[in-house]
Amino acid sequence: MKLEKIEGRFAPTADGKCAVSDKGMVSTAFPEATEAGVEMLRRGGNAIDAACAAAFALGVCEPQASGIGGQSIAILHFKGKTIAIDGSSRVPSLAHIDRMDKKTHRFQGYKATTVPSTPAVLGYLHFRYGKLNWSGILEPAIRIAREGYLITELQHNLQKKEQDKFLIADSLSGAKYFLKEGKEPYAVGDRFVQNDLSGLLEHIGRYGVKAFYTGQIAKQIDEDMRFNEGFLRAEDLALVPWPVERKPIRRSYRKVKIFTCPPPGAGRTLLLVMQMLKNLPSKFFRNPGPKKFHFLAEAIRKGLLNHKERPFDPNIYPQLPHDNKILSLDFARNLSTSIRDGIDPTLPLTELYTLSNDTTHLSVMDSDDNAIGITQSIELVYGSKTAAKGLGFLYNNYMSSLDVKDPSHPYYLRPNAVPWSSVAPLIAFHKDKPWLVAGSPGSERIFSTLSQFLSHIIDSNLPISEAMIKPRLHCTTGGTLSLEEGRFDPDVVEYLTNVGYKMDPREPYSFYLGAVHAVLKAQTTGQFQGVAEIRRDGTAAGP
Repeated sequence: MKLEKIEGRFAPTADGKCAVSDKGMVSTAFPEATEAGVEMLRRGGNAIDAACAAAFALGVCEPQASGIGGQSIAILHFKGKTIAIDGSSRVPSLAHIDRMDKKTHRFQGYKATTVPSTPAVLGYLHFRYGKLNWSGILEPAIRIAREGYLITELQHNLQKKEQDKFLIADSLSGAKYFLKEGKEPYAVGDRFVQNDLSGLLEHIGRYGVKAFYTGQIAKQIDEDMRFNEGFLRAEDLALVPWPVERKPIRRSYRKVKIFTCPPPGAGRTLLLVMQMLKNLPSKFFRNPGPKKFHFLAEAIRKGLLNHKERPFDPNIYPQLPHDNKILSLDFARNLSTSIRDGIDPTLPLTELYTLSNDTTHLSVMDSDDNAIGITQSIELVYGSKTAAKGLGFLYNNYMSSLDVKDPSHPYYLRPNAVPWSSVAPLIAFHKDKPWLVAGSPGSERIFSTLSQFLSHIIDSNLPISEAMIKPRLHCTTGGTLSLEEGRFDPDVVEYLTNVGYKMDPREPYSFYLGAVHAVLKAQTTGQFQGVAEIRRDGTAAGP
């Protein structure tokens, strides 16, 4: 790995997708959210202040992916210590599996929602690690909700795609808030104002995050749920889902130490794939030949199978021996050597259960070496398609991330269970100094997106700007290979077809294949660099 090449060839761009700064960096999936984070840094806040402000703002201007009705998982490095923040939501106490239709209630409507944890996570992060006044953290989000923002082409297309699902919900509450006049998608460039949501955020800013979980707000949510036959009650909210601080899991890749989140997140799947890639020299991954992509596809496939076959209770996982085979060098080496010239026929050739949700990620670093990455979601695009009456936020549909077949499964659907997650926010260190914060949405494709991004940087010595725009692929357990059509050499596509993959061509710069938001502190210059995914609406910026 050559830092001079990685850091020295980075350059800012006029569209805000790539940025440099001397005093910190913020990268999010929406320009107004990035500016909210930068505003906190300019006020003297630290990375955690900036991340919390940006996260609240994203819930306003990127409602298809996140919001205060969802959940958030984070990793941070604060004053020399690295911490994983398990911000899982919880299944309501009334949500017994025999009270719901497994095929419909888990995916849409009021029964699909778990107890929202995002407000508790952001409140906890600010209380423990922030510097600025709490009400100031909410100011940008309140302003965006009250004054509105302009609908993007991506949001218009997603509203069009989800329009029918909005309109089949009995209450039409989601349609009322997130479709134009409750009927049709907003046009590109329309100003979208959210008055009810701005009022809720003002209330939280004035009275603290507990005001979301108790008092008048909890009463409104309770009444809304009772009227629409949902499970969430004021009693569930009163048991505030405060996040749990967990020890991050880590492994080295070449000269870089990668810290990420343990279960219920998918950090171990990311690290397992990186351990497999490490068994081949960097020059193998610099060669754009077909064998590189075949090896990468099989590594992703084996990592995904391991994730699905080995779910772990987050409270038991830290007690497992440190040399457990999941992340041992021997286990990764055996998986690597099992990769054949063709597709591995010993792996399932039928698809296991797959998810297609939407999520968002933001990354922040400050000039005091504090760093944080937050991945937050309401699960499917526009969550449950139902919204809290008078409050303006979408309910999540995290019930879809719970198992409904095996009662011994750690993520089996039962009261107070936590959803199984695919997120893997990471902080990478070079010589024990925080160097890179990165993460991505994309459901089960998150770990494949991030492993390719890291390999492009570390193996190919690419700046984060070039690593972000490189073509991506993903392979399912059943051998279906998704790749961006026209961005791979035809000889590579022909080779991969001939060795047995079922090809799933995606459009160039596909929304399906993740969205990296990353910030880096250059070790050679001390300058901060940031990138925002070209596939989404976001930007990177510094104070």
